[in-house]
Amino acid sequence: EADKVSELHQEVKNSLLNDDFEKVKNWQKDAYHKQIMGGFKEAKEAEDGFRKAQKPWAKKLKELETAKKAYHLACKEEKLAMTREANSKAEQSNTPEQQKKLQDKVEKCKQDVQKTQEKYEKVLDELNKCTPQYIESMEQVFEQCQQFEEKRLNFLKEVLLDIKRHLNLAESSSYANVYRELEQTIRLSDAQEDLRWFRSTSGPGMAMNWPQFEVRLGTPAGALAAPRGGWALRDRHERGQTYSAEWSDDEGSNSFNTSEANGGTNPFDEESAGKGVRVRALYDYDGQEQDELSFKAGDELTKLGEEDEQGWCKGRLDNGQLGLYPANYVEAI
Repeated sequence: EADKVSELHQEVKNSLLNDDFEKVKNWQKDAYHKQIMGGFKEAKEAEDGFRKAQKPWAKKLKELETAKKAYHLACKEEKLAMTREANSKAEQSNTPEQQKKLQDKVEKCKQDVQKTQEKYEKVLDELNKCTPQYIESMEQVFEQCQQFEEKRLNFLKEVLLDIKRHLNLAESSSYANVYRELEQTIRLSDAQEDLRWFRSTSGPGMAMNWPQFEVRLGTPAGALAAPRGGWALRDRHERGQTYSAEWSDDEGSNSFNTSEANGGTNPFDEESAGKGVRVRALYDYDGQEQDELSFKAGDELTKLGEEDEQGWCKGRLDNGQLGLYPANYVEAI
């Protein structure tokens, strides 16, 4: 009996190595093409496709940021000039010439505000005209990636069913329940459902936050932000994982293998012990994720690190809560 069981296990080994392993190996060879400089050709093509689709819109967005900054600066200068003029009227020591200079300064600032506002609105209008083409181009590249992923998911489903069939040596009650549950789990997997979920959370179906015109009067209702998510120009997705880093099934390069999300170390432990720098919020901000801070304009908090490449900073509220916040939402005290 032991010899027969041993023979059965040897047959399982031969089936896994000669059939399943070779099948996966051949599929990887056909689906993933390594480059001389490292990485895979398919991953680079996807990255280049997204970069090319984003380039025109990203250029306009940069112009919009510059125009908005100039407009808000002009508003600030206008307010300062008007304050100086009002204060000078209450002072008896000011000469008519000095008063005239202050009035001229106010008029010049008003002209600058009008000029920068017109440019800001013009660039914003141009950006809005580019948005439909931006969405269409991004969706085309995204759908190509979805098709590739669908083939991969269907292949994995097929291979897993083959492996299950080879491993299921007995139909006895001791093994039947295990393999029945395994088969049910595999068969319940749905590639289309997985793709629809990913589309709605990290693709064209996700919630967008397109730029809107912002008047710098008091505290703005919000600040300009690019669409969030891995699919948009820049987002929190890039802080945790790269959308198309490695397309293979290698565990070490799988972008979904996030040990930090399952009981890993706290990224704020080192900063929480430091004093940091006190800053004041310029605008209201509601955290969209669990690791983001929420605050109101005028609130004070502690900055624990320098701004990263994506425009985020680590900070601590006065109640001790640690998290991330947009660097351009605060100013040093």
